[in-house]
Amino acid sequence: MTTKHINSILLVFMTIAVLCGCSKDALDYRKYLDGKERIYPGFPGKVAAAPGNYRVKLNWKASPDPSVIRYKIFWNNSADSLEMAAPDRSITDVSVIIPKLVEYNYSFTIYSYDKAGNKSVPVQISNVKVYGDSYKSSLTNRFLVSANPYQLDDSGITLNFEKPDTINIATEIRYTYKDGTIHTSALSPDANSIRLADYKSGTKIYFRSAYIPVKSAIDTFYTADYDSLSNILIPVDKSLFRPLKLGNDVGTYSDETNLTQLWNGNKAPTDYPDIFHSDDKSPLPHHFTFDMGKAVTNLAQFEIIGRNGYNNPTKFEIWGIADLTGAQTQSPGNSAGWTAESIGRGWKLLKTVERSDDGSAPFKVSLPDGLPDIRYIRIRVIQVASGDPNYSNISEISFWNK
Repeated sequence: MTTKHINSILLVFMTIAVLCGCSKDALDYRKYLDGKERIYPGFPGKVAAAPGNYRVKLNWKASPDPSVIRYKIFWNNSADSLEMAAPDRSITDVSVIIPKLVEYNYSFTIYSYDKAGNKSVPVQISNVKVYGDSYKSSLTNRFLVSANPYQLDDSGITLNFEKPDTINIATEIRYTYKDGTIHTSALSPDANSIRLADYKSGTKIYFRSAYIPVKSAIDTFYTADYDSLSNILIPVDKSLFRPLKLGNDVGTYSDETNLTQLWNGNKAPTDYPDIFHSDDKSPLPHHFTFDMGKAVTNLAQFEIIGRNGYNNPTKFEIWGIADLTGAQTQSPGNSAGWTAESIGRGWKLLKTVERSDDGSAPFKVSLPDGLPDIRYIRIRVIQVASGDPNYSNISEISFWNK
């Protein structure tokens, strides 16, 4: 038998085998498709999620398939769903907000559908965090700088804040103007201080911070409540201050350097004659006394500014009393019995101050809580930076109360 005859026989057997294979059983897959061809519409592209407050916004690129007429989103293992019509073909970016969720991590599955009800292959986005009260309860208002929360002056107040430690978008600040009206300002997240002009001294300042959990979030979350900056120290009005000359008070070097130089508004060390300058007739410790013009409640802070030079107090005492009746001491300031006599006559030691520098720079000290009302102040200078036994020099003194 030739090779040609063998090939012909093989071809016949192969044809018979193919024909036998094309039986009814070979088309059994049709029963899974109802005898129809399976059609898959084009699916959504580039799905992204933007979380919110018990809700989420899903975004995707519209399917390029012109047969797509709607989309359907499933979550909670397909127990929940939301359906929406496909937008006009000119719109390529599609989005939908799914509300009334719980604070949880979700997975969403999106299908596109054509008019015949055919659906696309699924497109899934997982680990979508939805935020709510639990996240909100973790938020705190921005912290004020504890060492220097504010600077108060005659025209307003400046608040100093720490840097935020999460995605802070603003801090709302409510405060009272000098005319009694309420004003609102906003501190941006990249600013650490804010100036509140015409702030009314002594009134509370309220502030509340706003955050977003991630940069793509669709909702802003606020802290549960406002914090307040209370007990803001108020400068005692130095326009009411008047010099006194009680028994054994130190004298002044000249008329130009009398006690009124202590409250003329200096903000930095000054030099002669724009200073208080004692005479040399009362060796240290010596004291001087002045009237604040009225009784002051809750004295809280004291500041001293020394001379631009020398003889600046580096150790001194601050004494106070509300009424001078019977308060004049008979002992000189350098007498061993002076302290006991002062206490016996009703004077209250408000603070003993010691500083380790040259005494020239502005130096603030806090006064103890619970002080009685004070009208008259006595400063007893014990030691000066130069070591001089007689002279003391001061550029300015100031008081604040709560």
